[in-house]
Amino acid sequence: MNALRALTVSIALLAAPVAQAQVVDLSKTPCKDFLTSGQNGIMIIWAWLYGYYADQDADPVVDFAKLTEKGQKLAEACKASPDKDIISVAEKIYE
Repeated sequence: MNALRALTVSIALLAAPVAQAQVVDLSKTPCKDFLTSGQNGIMIIWAWLYGYYADQDADPVVDFAKLTEKGQKLAEACKASPDKDIISVAEKIYE
């Protein structure tokens, strides 16, 4: 039983770094990193920005067409300015 417990603890400790969340500071992340973050990374950032810039009193509704439209504008602006940080570029698009 002790061997099984030790094995379980060892596996949990080895898996812990993988389970930790990644932290991304979008005010310091250049657009080129955003553009190369893969489809999932891009979609997560699009959705986060959509919510971040939403009116606090807005209805809890996600307009996927609007989310995609603004996300595509962000991607285009980032392609034009790959060294600017995402927030600087996004402020002009999402506000």
